[in-house]
Amino acid sequence: MSIAAGAKQQSFTDSDSDSDHSQSGESNSARRHTDLSNSIFKSYFDLTATTTSASPSPHDLSKIQSFLNSSSSGALSCLICLERIRPSDPTWSCGSLCFDVFHLLCIQSWARQASDLAALRASTRLPITSQKADETAIWNCPKCRSAYSKSQIPRTYFCFCGKLESPPNDNPWILPHSCGEVCNRPLKNNCGHFCLLLCHPGPCPPCPKLVKASCYCGKIEDVRRCGYKVYSCNSRCNKLLGCKSHKCKEICHDGECPPCHERGVYRCLCGKKEEEKECCERDFRCEIPCKKPLSCGKHLCEKGCHSPEGCGGCPLQGKRTCPCGKRVHEGMACDVAVPLCGDTCGKMLSCGFHKCHERCHRGQCAETCRMVVFKSCRCGSLKKEVCGKRLRCKNHKCPSPCHRGPCAPCPVMVPISCACGHTRFEVPCGTEKDQKPPKCRKLCEIPPLCRHGTYIKPHKCHYGACPPCRLICEEEYPCGHKCRLRCHGPMPPPKPEFMFKPTKKRPIHQSESTPGSPCPPCPELVWRSCVGQHYAAERMMVCSNKTMFSCENLCGNPLPCGNHHCTKTCHALKFNTSNWLGKIATSESCEKCNLPCEKERKPGCTHPCSLRCHPDDCPPCKALVKRSCHCGSMVHAFDCIYYNSLSKKEQIYARSCGGPCHRKLPNCTHLCPETCHPGECPSPDKCSKKVTVRCRCQTLKKEWLCKDVQEAHRAAGSDPKDVSKNHFGLGLLPCNSDCKAKIQVVEQELHLRSSKDAE
Repeated sequence: MSIAAGAKQQSFTDSDSDSDHSQSGESNSARRHTDLSNSIFKSYFDLTATTTSASPSPHDLSKIQSFLNSSSSGALSCLICLERIRPSDPTWSCGSLCFDVFHLLCIQSWARQASDLAALRASTRLPITSQKADETAIWNCPKCRSAYSKSQIPRTYFCFCGKLESPPNDNPWILPHSCGEVCNRPLKNNCGHFCLLLCHPGPCPPCPKLVKASCYCGKIEDVRRCGYKVYSCNSRCNKLLGCKSHKCKEICHDGECPPCHERGVYRCLCGKKEEEKECCERDFRCEIPCKKPLSCGKHLCEKGCHSPEGCGGCPLQGKRTCPCGKRVHEGMACDVAVPLCGDTCGKMLSCGFHKCHERCHRGQCAETCRMVVFKSCRCGSLKKEVCGKRLRCKNHKCPSPCHRGPCAPCPVMVPISCACGHTRFEVPCGTEKDQKPPKCRKLCEIPPLCRHGTYIKPHKCHYGACPPCRLICEEEYPCGHKCRLRCHGPMPPPKPEFMFKPTKKRPIHQSESTPGSPCPPCPELVWRSCVGQHYAAERMMVCSNKTMFSCENLCGNPLPCGNHHCTKTCHALKFNTSNWLGKIATSESCEKCNLPCEKERKPGCTHPCSLRCHPDDCPPCKALVKRSCHCGSMVHAFDCIYYNSLSKKEQIYARSCGGPCHRKLPNCTHLCPETCHPGECPSPDKCSKKVTVRCRCQTLKKEWLCKDVQEAHRAAGSDPKDVSKNHFGLGLLPCNSDCKAKIQVVEQELHLRSSKDAE
């Protein structure tokens, strides 16, 4: 439980001086009074801290809290003289209701004057002696008007609890006007316990002792604080209601149970009428007169609805009087009207002061008293009913009836509070102009509007504008940097300055928040690229400076063709997109590419593209490609795109002419018998063609297979490849006798020819 005693307070000794104190003095005073307040409530808090069940609220100590707050602000004033009460001044405090503190001399003078005036009034109005009037004279507290006898006029300066006479005022660690001991006054409600606080002003707080107590309905018994032992169990009451038929449905409550509200159909007292009523209204009367004959037999009962035995006797029988009651008639029959006496009625009117001045009459007297009276006040004036003199506070007039002597002090107490209203104290009316607001330990409730929000260090409750935020702005620029200036965001609307009584020229209170100033341009230094975004051509510039510059390098930006680059000097680009992902940067003023297309076609195509340089793929090549068949007997013509799109196997098949190979075998003079095929002819050593084989003189001849001829040549030590066509197979057969005879004939013929030629 937190009370104002824990707040910063000034020492009571500081109130001896009207001058402002230094900051160090206020700090020391605050610490001293924090310790002082803690010591006052230590015993009470130690006891109440043992449990949270029905713990006392701060309101229970509000009177002590208000006294400490007003004392710490130097605002404790006497209601009679409106002067400040200093720690060295003897005082008296009302112990009945208000517990307000007065100067001892002021209250003595006040009490004597009031009691003497009361005794004088009593002696002039009542037939009593002056001594008796003095004994019965009373005086009232200037604030709460609690009555005290003349014997209770204070004559000695006591501490708050009344144990010590003339308490010391030179100890700064003891509350002024206090003895510093435990209060020990009996607590209210006569619970039998005593106050545990140190000697203190104001009423004692509720009893903190733990006792067993039952709830309102008596179902539950619990251990509660003695000061809060009356409680509700929050269950249904269920007590039997006054109707003796139903039970209370309310939550456990204090006091009597409410009337039963169960609805039902009930008869009136006379039993003539039935109505739906609540149970608490079951005994009701209808509007039908009884009209039953009375015992006299001459009159009917004029009473309203009542029980059957409630008619009674005839009211006109027996002793009868005139309407005003002054003349008595005995023995008159009940059916004979009593004559009027003719005298003045004289019945007391509803005003309670005057009587009816009409003649004796039947029926009720007039409700409105029309007597005109003149009332004189005690001071002798016939026009004023109240005193009306302006009091010393200069703010109000005396509300008392006209009186002799000085007017009572202004009974109005003016509250002076901090900005949030949590810490407050009251001062007598008229002393508020020179007061300062109390120092509050609560945090300011105004939420900050700048971007830092909850990061701002909280500050105490205050009047006027909140202190500015001291944090670095750190608002992010569009460039990604952050503002490094001190926070310049919007300020919440300030609270009005403390001014208890505004002047005629009321200051204009600002109800709207103060807008913040925008962040200045980003001052960070960054490396800025040239307009052409060239590498190693950056310059150090202020981030907010958007000036563009050109370097001396060539542009180098890819042209729309996507194959060549701009050769102009660095210039601005229309779109500065990155080329890292394969995207093309479209330029604003780059040159136009007029070169022929230089793109490489797909592998196998050697024809150049017929278009100008372009970014897209080249169109399919329609040029004719001539390819001979494998054997070389014919030439095929293909579309380039078609031929190059074929696989190796498909190309081999497409180039074949489908006829015989017609290529000469390597080891003989015959042609390849296979169908047109790529590469070397298969099995060149296994040629099965027939070859004519002769002897060396060519006389003998036979037909051998070509492969056998080749083997024979190899056996003879010659390679078949080196044998000419005319000599292929020659000399492989051996010559016989016929061959030798033929040779001799030939030789002889040659010899003869040579001899003839010689001759």
